[in-house]
Amino acid sequence: MTQDEMGAGMGPGAVSESGKRPEDEPGSGVMTAFGRQLKLLRMRAGLDRVEFGKRVGYAAQSVASFEQGRRIPQPAFIDKADAVLEAGGLLLALKEEVARAQYPAFFRDMARLEAEAVTLHVYATLAVPGLLQTKDYARAVFTMRRPLLDEETIEQRVEARMARQSIFARRPMPTLSFVIEESVLRRPIGGWAVLQGQLEQIILHGQRRNVEVQLMPTDRMEHCGLAGPFTLIEKHDGRRMAYVEVQRDSRLHTDWAVVRDVEEQYGIIRAQAMTPRESLDVVEGLLGEK
Repeated sequence: MTQDEMGAGMGPGAVSESGKRPEDEPGSGVMTAFGRQLKLLRMRAGLDRVEFGKRVGYAAQSVASFEQGRRIPQPAFIDKADAVLEAGGLLLALKEEVARAQYPAFFRDMARLEAEAVTLHVYATLAVPGLLQTKDYARAVFTMRRPLLDEETIEQRVEARMARQSIFARRPMPTLSFVIEESVLRRPIGGWAVLQGQLEQIILHGQRRNVEVQLMPTDRMEHCGLAGPFTLIEKHDGRRMAYVEVQRDSRLHTDWAVVRDVEEQYGIIRAQAMTPRESLDVVEGLLGEK
């Protein structure tokens, strides 16, 4: 998995033998609370699942999955359900928490910070950063995860990853930069066709005025990023943080001295990497090889 969703161990992001995390299991967490609330409101309105599903544009089977906490509803469903059931905002009040439930527990705080960031700097060593991934590439990454994830969880994770990419449409525009190991773009995760689409997307994002993409060449003799991947975040109030993750064990550093060290490291990494223009030229060259 990428640096923003890798895994092992029995901590906040622990998984069961089925490949599901404890907070994803039916009968636990915010999804259970939302599902019970939804069912009570539907029954109060005198609607069976079929009729309610028709009114909100979802199959009865999907409604059942939402009510049982087995599937995470999209924001559009929550909006429609609250209106159809005349819930007075009871379902809308859970909307933000339901959205956060799309992510593994260890990544939820980071997802919130990422959405609020005014600057975001990512150093990626294992796979294309989640914010730059295509849907096919993300699906291939989640499919390769071990322990195996079930198909429904994979699709939830893919949709959550795509939702994070709304950061590119935010106004005012955040400043985003990525340094990616060259080897990452030579690894055909999901197959060559998937990699080709991924390389094309990197080029498109790299041409945005507020985005810079740099490659760290494999043959660099000087490289200060050997300790692994990380993300730097700055919020609108000036607070700066460093997020480090490996094997589903994540840590958010807020101590000024620690964050400054990581920022210094990232500055050197950027100086050692190719320039953004050189990097996009290399990505275009890789496309020509396929």
